[in-house]
Amino acid sequence: MDDRQSIDLAAMLCSRLCHDMLSPVGALSNGLELLAMETDPEMRANVVELLEQSATISTNKLKFFRLAFGAAGGFGERVEVAEPKALIEALVSDKPKVTINWALADATLAKPAVKVLLNFAQIAIDALRAAASPSPIAVDLGTGSGAIALSLATEVPHARVHAAENSVDAFVWTKENFAEVGAENARLAFIDLAVAFPELDGTVSVLVSNPPYVPDAATPRDPEVRLFDPPAALYGGEDGLDVVRTLAQVGLRLVHSGGLIAIEHGELQGAGVRDALAEAGWHSAATHRDLTLRDRVTTALRP
Repeated sequence: MDDRQSIDLAAMLCSRLCHDMLSPVGALSNGLELLAMETDPEMRANVVELLEQSATISTNKLKFFRLAFGAAGGFGERVEVAEPKALIEALVSDKPKVTINWALADATLAKPAVKVLLNFAQIAIDALRAAASPSPIAVDLGTGSGAIALSLATEVPHARVHAAENSVDAFVWTKENFAEVGAENARLAFIDLAVAFPELDGTVSVLVSNPPYVPDAATPRDPEVRLFDPPAALYGGEDGLDVVRTLAQVGLRLVHSGGLIAIEHGELQGAGVRDALAEAGWHSAATHRDLTLRDRVTTALRP
């Protein structure tokens, strides 16, 4: 990263921090003014309770920004899942309609994996919340552990989420994760993504996928991927984009006009994924960076 990029990143993070802190800090200021004027004991007690809530929200947001955007020097190469889980639960503690359920069996995750997963899920969650339908439909093709599909189902409870997986080894664990979370609005099917969910053709608002995208001749950089992930979950053909091209076509069948597709990929594949989506007929393809400023997710809109 050059100096210009560093300055732009710092400005962006400062702007985001100010935006997210403005509401709770403003509530603290208003509450203190009201407390100074109020004489009724019951009303003063109510004001104090609101002040405590605003202070807690402010603290939680600062803790989140420290871990998400700071150096996170207190963490090693792997992060205990309990850390981001606790912060996210704290951030949504004032939102009774939001329930967080974690479908990850591992106690720790590599730092980049945590950032990518959270960024990817957030893009899809934002798209679902913005959908005009009172009950939008989301599809996760090649769901793996089911983490993204279950995040969508629990973060956007009015959505209906359908997840497809065709690996027997993965499906066994995915079924357990779905049963553990118990999201009634999430459905899991054992089916190949190329022919998945024909009954949903033209009705899907958001399609997400973390497909195999490593080129056949490449070796994954991260040891937890290289040593433990099955080849079927990693390798995507000569350029790594064979499954992406399939998704581009399948998405046209499933997604309605104006709907969104979001695909995770390698940090050097953004241009290739955008080209594949554009060639298939998708519009407004855009690649998004994770919190380490690496290109990791590309989205596009169905014409």
